[in-house]
Amino acid sequence: MIRSEAEYQEAARRLSEQDKRLNEQQTKLGETGLQPAEVKRVMDPLGSLQHQLAEEVEAYERLKRGEFGELRGLADLGQLLIAARIYRGLSQRELAQRLGVHESQVSRDERHEYHQVALQRAARLLDALEVDLHSQALPRGEEALAKAG
Repeated sequence: MIRSEAEYQEAARRLSEQDKRLNEQQTKLGETGLQPAEVKRVMDPLGSLQHQLAEEVEAYERLKRGEFGELRGLADLGQLLIAARIYRGLSQRELAQRLGVHESQVSRDERHEYHQVALQRAARLLDALEVDLHSQALPRGEEALAKAG
């Protein structure tokens, strides 16, 4: 997961460079007389890594637009907190200042995606990030009924 603008810029740069390299490699392989299916077999593993990096870049861009996705349970709260910080354009240092804690605390928390964060602390984070959290609790298996109604 890309967590900062610097990481995003680096990933976008790498993505562009890898795109060029993959295109060059595919052209060279085609010039060797390999059949298209053989070229595809060689290129697929390389393309897989490229696809993964592209997905990370796209995910960061969605977060910057405020597209957080649905919170499916409290286990997803950590990712939401990181997404909200990214959306607000705050660095970990700036969030730490808002919370009155050391930057290393925010870094550590994000590295662990706020695993086992106390609800009171999560509420402080949501407040510092200016996020209103609305939720609906449903008995398991009744989710489809709620959407239909």
